[in-house]
Amino acid sequence: MARGTMSEDVQAQIKQLILQGGLVPGDPLPTEAELVGLLDVSRNSVREALKALQAMRIVEIRHGFGTYVGPLTLEPFVEGVAFRAAVRHHQGESSLYELMEVREALEAGLIGTVARTLPAEDLTVLKGLVQRMAEEARGGMVQSATDRAFHLALYRSLGNHLLSEVLDAFWAALRRVREDLSDALPDPEVTYRQHREIVEALEARDEGRAVEAIHRHFDGIRHRLAD
Repeated sequence: MARGTMSEDVQAQIKQLILQGGLVPGDPLPTEAELVGLLDVSRNSVREALKALQAMRIVEIRHGFGTYVGPLTLEPFVEGVAFRAAVRHHQGESSLYELMEVREALEAGLIGTVARTLPAEDLTVLKGLVQRMAEEARGGMVQSATDRAFHLALYRSLGNHLLSEVLDAFWAALRRVREDLSDALPDPEVTYRQHREIVEALEARDEGRAVEAIHRHFDGIRHRLAD
């Protein structure tokens, strides 16, 4: 069996062990020696497979302690998408627009449902974050952590954990590549107003207005990318 194929086969077997064992992030995996015996493969094959799975955040190797089920985050996806966008941007392609358009399509497609179903407690959280943005804007810059928290809270009521992770991954990828490329910072007052408009539309349960507010928010990003 070719070396690459062997490593992939061992990775698949380790993932199957995790699934069959009902393991969750933080649970210990068999030791390296135990995996060699269980899977009937060489120690090098096990090590290569574990390193590959660690890069995907499926396992976590704690030297001196053992191997555990990893956090299973989308961080490798974020890194890959961000780097791809940066490389293609330097090649003259519209990769940042593409990244932004995917995120915009996701958010605009969901905001109508949020407007219909947003619980009062989530609206209170969003209002608090907009108030924080107003205070930060007066200080000269809306913090990226506040913006991220807003967009996470915006769709939390939908109860779809994978969706929340995907939306956050596209937020993080776009933010990271723009920072790497020294994109101009947005006007903090405009950022605050755009997010306030979204919350006002949600409070009014106005789906159309909420969709328009989301698109206006992304229009601001679009204009900065054009500049």
